[in-house]
Amino acid sequence: MVGCADIAWRRTLPTLVASPDARLAAIASRNATKAARFAAEFDCSSTLGYDSLLESPDIDAVYVPLPTMLATEWIEKALLAGKHVLAEKPLTAATESTVRLLRLARTNRLVLLENVAFMHHAQHAAVLELLDKGAIGELRDFSSAFTIPPLPSGNIRYQPNVGGGALLDMGIYPIRAALRFLGHGIEVVGAVLRQQAQTGAVVSGRILGYTQRGIAIDLSFGMQHSYRSSYEFAGSTGRLMLDRAFTPSATHQPVIRVERQDHREQITLPADDQLANVIAFFARAVRTANAQGPFAAEGSFAVASLRQAELVDVVQEMAVRITV
Repeated sequence: MVGCADIAWRRTLPTLVASPDARLAAIASRNATKAARFAAEFDCSSTLGYDSLLESPDIDAVYVPLPTMLATEWIEKALLAGKHVLAEKPLTAATESTVRLLRLARTNRLVLLENVAFMHHAQHAAVLELLDKGAIGELRDFSSAFTIPPLPSGNIRYQPNVGGGALLDMGIYPIRAALRFLGHGIEVVGAVLRQQAQTGAVVSGRILGYTQRGIAIDLSFGMQHSYRSSYEFAGSTGRLMLDRAFTPSATHQPVIRVERQDHREQITLPADDQLANVIAFFARAVRTANAQGPFAAEGSFAVASLRQAELVDVVQEMAVRITV
């Protein structure tokens, strides 16, 4: 692991060390004390500085949980060092950089996987199956939201040159959900970004769009609201809704709600561990790449990462910005 991020301590590393698919070998930090604390907790070695870890011939793959605006450099260095990479989302802050990293990975027969963990949860496949069976008729509208309450003032998300702000952090979730269910032919027609006066960081926003099939799209995100993590489909005969869509715990049993004029149904699904699924998926992709070249499913995620980056760029360019 390159960098001692909080999300790694709380979520990723406990799942990783419990996985039969990978072994945590070493943690690198620019702070020796922090690296030692992580290493003691997760039973691995520690090293001072990222370069020394990347130079190790015993490391097959690297997990990069660094903040968005700092991660790109080290993802690239890891790929140049011949390491497969699992990186927290988004890979970069701009399409051009994302294209460069994905091309570098493919040229060198390496896996580069953006950790959009919710994409690996079984609940979304269940939703798609219901939609395909016509549970709510023909799709008309899609809306999604990922919002959280305000964070402590010193949080890196309020530092545009480090954390990147709410569009790159929370906005990715509803954007990726729209791509997952509606395909890559999404057009943005308008957006509003609210920026913090003191720092210039984007703290919340809204995106409106559509697909060529005429499905209207409404996406909300930010760190100025109560907690929401959901999406909803409106169809010609009903609605389908899912709460806790993006960050469910491994023990959470998802509930899909379907409402039609004369029918209401709640479908409870088995719990699923999306982070464990990510690690297993990444390990399979690495083994396949080592043996015979790029893993087809991993390639489809790379295409989604690229389209996601393109949509973020469009939103950045066309948004009305409001200082708050």
